[in-house]
Order: sequence, then C-alpha cells, then structure tokens
Amino acid sequence: MAEVATDDSKSTRKKAQRGDRIRPPAPFKHQNPGIDEGKVFVTLGQTDLIRGVVQCVKAGEGDNNLHSHTGMDSFWMVLKGEVTFYGPENDEVMGVYGPHEGLIMPRNNAYWFASTGEEDLELLQVTGLAHDVKNERINLEPEHEKVGPGKTTHVDGRVR
Repeated sequence: MAEVATDDSKSTRKKAQRGDRIRPPAPFKHQNPGIDEGKVFVTLGQTDLIRGVVQCVKAGEGDNNLHSHTGMDSFWMVLKGEVTFYGPENDEVMGVYGPHEGLIMPRNNAYWFASTGEEDLELLQVTGLAHDVKNERINLEPEHEKVGPGKTTHVDGRVR
C-alpha cells in the first residue's frame, strides 16, 4: 500500500483554520448553450492551478489553428460528438476520439483540432497551469476566421 505524506505542522493547521489562501469548493453545471456556428466556451471554474471548460463546437466548424501553449498541460475528453486532433506537421492525425475518449496534451506540443462528427462536439478541457513558466499561446499558423481569441463566445457555467 502506498504511503501518503501529511503535513501535521501547527502552522499548516492554523492557516487552514483561518482560511489563508484556501479557496472554497466551486460548484458548476454544464448545459450546452446551443450554437449557431463556430465555438462556445463554457467556463466551469478556475483556480491558480487548474481550469475547466467545455468547448462546444458546431459540427464541421470551429476548428482552430496550429498552436502550442508554453505553460499549460491539457486533459481533453469528448463528452459528445467526435474530435480529430492534428499536428505537429503536415496535418498529421494524432487521433480521432468519440465520447469518453481523449488525450493529454503536454505543454509546448503543437496541435489543432476540429469537430469531425455528424453532431456538435462537446469537449471537456481541464488544464494544469505551470507556475514557473508564463503561459502564452504560440500561433504557428494564422487564426481561422470564426474562432480564436475575441471570436469565441464565452458562457459562465459556474453555479453562484
């Protein structure tokens, strides 16, 4: 059986009791907001370490450009529809994924993806953020007309 490290120091317990830098649990609820074209981001929540979103992508649309992230690892899982991930060169297919399938994309890997099924895509993205590296999106190809920063609709899925 694996051993679990614990910190029983008085200072750690006191911080926990005072609430220093301890965030409360954050409930969320995902409902597909319906999309006419392109892509919608449904924000589930974020802390200083992780972020959760569902990307809702119109069938046959909403693909993004070849890019990488300098300080962010992503866990991708299809909730509905089908996604194809491509990269890093010559549109090489990394994988085609359906419901409850996906991949983990470590930072600095170049990729792009597209909704390739017959129904709209719902793609869960959970990202881990590195504290020792500034996270920047590096575009290796021009952004597409309908998606990208400033072109994607954002919806708040957090429960308040």
